[in-house]
Amino acid sequence: MAAGKKDNALCNATIVHEDILEKVKGEMTADDTIYDMAALFKVMGDPTRLKIINALLLSEMCVCDLAALLNMSDPAISHHLKTLRQTRLVKYRRDGKSAYYSLNDEHIQMLFDQCLSHVKE
Repeated sequence: MAAGKKDNALCNATIVHEDILEKVKGEMTADDTIYDMAALFKVMGDPTRLKIINALLLSEMCVCDLAALLNMSDPAISHHLKTLRQTRLVKYRRDGKSAYYSLNDEHIQMLFDQCLSHVKE
């Protein structure tokens, strides 16, 4: 931007458009839902958890496999998986002494794919 020029993106008007405000207020997502969405983005904002999600997009895996894949300790992976479970991004099934993790549903793949597509744009 050239020196001395004002940012044209700022609104210099003092007129409030009541009709627009009322329409938007009536269609806004509920605060509780917004907070849940923010929590989901916060969980997905961690690179290690995104790597776990990426791996689970490709195959169901146990903690040991994920730890070996990401070169991390089992407890560190378990900690991340607990967070992912709490936000219902992953689920697990028991098979004897092992627990195998997978994505909770197809929405997680859609979230991952949309984010990946946006970043690659």
